[in-house]
Amino acid sequence: MSTRPLPMGQDGKLSVLCLLILSFFLLFGLSVPAQAAQVDNVRLWAAPDHARLVFDLSADAEANVFLLDDPKRLVIDLDESRLNTDLGSLDLDGSAITGVRSGIRDGSGLRVVLELSRAVEPRHFTLPPNEQYGHRLVVDMEYPGESAVENPIDPIEAMIREQEIAATRHRSEPDSEAPRVDPEVVARKPAAPHPRRDIIIAIDPGHGGEDPGAIGPGGTREKDVVLEISRRLQRLVDNTEGFRAVMIRDGDYFIGLRQRTQIAREQKADFFVSIHADAFTSPQPNGSAVYALSQRGATSETAQWLAESENRADLIGGVDGNLSLKDKDEMLRGVLLDLTMTATLNDSLSIGGQVLDQLGKVNRLHRSRVEQAGFRVLKSPDIPSLLIEAGFISNPDEERRLRDSGHQQRLAESIFAGIESHFRGNPPPASLLAWQRDNRRTPSSNEYRIQPGDTLSQIAARHGVPVGQLKQANEINGDVIRVGQVLRIPRS
Repeated sequence: MSTRPLPMGQDGKLSVLCLLILSFFLLFGLSVPAQAAQVDNVRLWAAPDHARLVFDLSADAEANVFLLDDPKRLVIDLDESRLNTDLGSLDLDGSAITGVRSGIRDGSGLRVVLELSRAVEPRHFTLPPNEQYGHRLVVDMEYPGESAVENPIDPIEAMIREQEIAATRHRSEPDSEAPRVDPEVVARKPAAPHPRRDIIIAIDPGHGGEDPGAIGPGGTREKDVVLEISRRLQRLVDNTEGFRAVMIRDGDYFIGLRQRTQIAREQKADFFVSIHADAFTSPQPNGSAVYALSQRGATSETAQWLAESENRADLIGGVDGNLSLKDKDEMLRGVLLDLTMTATLNDSLSIGGQVLDQLGKVNRLHRSRVEQAGFRVLKSPDIPSLLIEAGFISNPDEERRLRDSGHQQRLAESIFAGIESHFRGNPPPASLLAWQRDNRRTPSSNEYRIQPGDTLSQIAARHGVPVGQLKQANEINGDVIRVGQVLRIPRS
């Protein structure tokens, strides 16, 4: 067999030349010129404390983002890129952006300039393609000093709540060294008025912004449905004396899972509820479900919090650290955090059971009990929390009901009925509901002062209420009562 080289044609010479050029670039660390990326679309999401700008790109592109002053501008440079969309159609309402213009930079690049009405702190990152979008450049503009919620809680209210938490925890510590108090001084000092504060319910509509959540067969987006249900729930909470709602998301914008619970903590929430609409690969499943954090998730989360910081005082002494864990050994710190998480989980399961009972009156239940899972949005060790799946948006019939305003209202009413029932039976110490209970001033009851010779059964029969209901209304265990004691008589 001959080993003489075969004659090379013109095409073969070109192939060799191309290989030589490619080898040259690779040898000297030079990149092969890429095809210019196109900006096919630009989307803007405005939130109270930030704005997110998303560039949809046909290919990956290097970006440089920087600020300019006098006047305030944010400049976004994209290398080897060109604009293939109309920036003039971008809706700037609710954002710090007052104008957008663009131009060619260095012959082959794209420069986008955002005119700003206020100071911002920018950051940017790129995202690879996924099932819904292609290449993306994300530019976030944080507004320094702004709250993430529309109506943040008043600082005075926050101080009262922190003092309440600190005092309660301090009294519960057996080894705390309380200073000696002169009884005569205490007797002369006027009692502080009862705070009668509202119970804060943090309402979290799932997803938002560029994250639509699940999409039903009719095109219904989960983020839209759960926002409507959440707004209805907000109105119910705010219209009930002794309660106040805080919306984690009150518009079409994205908030990270960790930030959602952080906002609830900053607003001193007593309870956190995240509203979602479930989806499955087949259209058959339907019904509502309620989830609390799993015990396994709680244990791992406690360990993570302890590892991240040895002094996470907000878990036992208030957000601003009225008590400290740094003087406790590692085992005791872990026990204290586990106890806090266990109490929080018990409250979550208690509230979840009452919410589930109410949901069962307006919708089929996908699960007959409160499920437990490791949802990241529920991992707030100091706030009872639930995740509620209002229904399966992937089921055509349930998708239609989830779009119906009447069904949305009934779902919101059932969720709040469960929450309200729990807190009326277990009101936080400084709350208006606790003050009403302690002063027997609830409009739904009468009062009776016990006289010599009275028994519980006689009092119950006299007022036409069952003995058990009378005992439950007054938190009486057993049959022992005392003369002069004031009983609350529930109205049947």
